[in-house]
Amino acid sequence: MTPRKVKLTFPKPPTRPGDEPDFSGIDIPQTGLLDVPSLDMDARSSRDYANGLIRVLDDDGNAVGPWADYLGDDCGDLLLQGLRDMMTMRAIDKRMHTAQRQGKTSFYMQCTGEEAVGCAFQRQMLPGDMNFPTYRQQTLLVANDYPLEMLFGQYYSNDLDPLRGRQLPVLHSARDFGFFTVSGNLGTQYVQAVGWAMANALSGDGKIATAWIGDGATASNDYHGALLMASVYQPPVILNVVNNQWAISTYTGVASGAARTYAARMRGYGIPSLRVDGNDYLAVAAVSRWARDRLANGFGPVGIEWFTYRFGAHSSSDDPSAYRPRDDGSAWPLGDPIERLKTHLIARGLWSEERHVQVQAQILEEVTAEQKRVEAHGTLVNPVPMSPAEIFNDVYAELPDHLRRQRQEMGY
Repeated sequence: MTPRKVKLTFPKPPTRPGDEPDFSGIDIPQTGLLDVPSLDMDARSSRDYANGLIRVLDDDGNAVGPWADYLGDDCGDLLLQGLRDMMTMRAIDKRMHTAQRQGKTSFYMQCTGEEAVGCAFQRQMLPGDMNFPTYRQQTLLVANDYPLEMLFGQYYSNDLDPLRGRQLPVLHSARDFGFFTVSGNLGTQYVQAVGWAMANALSGDGKIATAWIGDGATASNDYHGALLMASVYQPPVILNVVNNQWAISTYTGVASGAARTYAARMRGYGIPSLRVDGNDYLAVAAVSRWARDRLANGFGPVGIEWFTYRFGAHSSSDDPSAYRPRDDGSAWPLGDPIERLKTHLIARGLWSEERHVQVQAQILEEVTAEQKRVEAHGTLVNPVPMSPAEIFNDVYAELPDHLRRQRQEMGY
């Protein structure tokens, strides 16, 4: 037999700049096909959930299938709150993107198009549960009623910043709001989440950990190490992968390899996994509640792939028109999460176009007013200096003698 010539494979996105957006290669199953599995589902039984796509909202905004009932008939208030959460997050995104372009802050990362994933998920968690996020999960804070003063304070690194300027503007830390300190080193939070969950399993306090990572960072060693640990020790942790189709400028096919889905890869570690329409607020909320119920009943970890799309740039330092068609987010076949939930609520008689416009304006006014109030405490272009003594605070529980002397020599 004549040996075949060895060739390397270089995954390529379906379209490039100048092309028309083309998502025809994405298989979108019919809404409502997958049922709600038992809480003790094992990895073997999760094959259809890992390779399929859990959807609740159809193209007309109707809630369809078994998962539509998991939130209960009285979920109207939850959905109305979810719509407000997402609208608030989008208003913050717009305001902070503009502020960065004006030079008021050094860096910002939008989550436009991905609002449903964090907002719906967080509303299903309980006090004391701990998220181990990456840098695009500010939605978790917004949906947990994190004060806007603190959120904006960190973006501007002024005296309202709870971290006193010690972190990059988008790397939040809010222990009391179930938000572990974000690390700029991608993937580290995955092993931290599994370790935290193991510790809480030993203490028996009933709290769970939730790990977050983007599709690109699943290529990191920490991601795979965490999956192995979760598979071996079975701690109470939800392992989230936000598949928004792009890493910084690299198509998702580079990180996924030959795996059909990211959920299928987690299933390969012996972890039951599900794949969910991340732009469907009802689907995200229902699966999140199911996952938390599973862990609360002691059935071990679960993996979830949130299938969504990054509508905007990777960050304020990125120009996506250099590697993909302009405005391709508008062609994403799973739509805009805010518009989809709005359509559903209107169909149920809980919302209207007029009310949406009114509330949208009200939210933007509230966000803008709080942003301007925080800006008065200092921005990158109009800084309000803090005392140099701040560099000695919040580092040691008890200030060492040599640092105390240095502080005194500085006159503080």
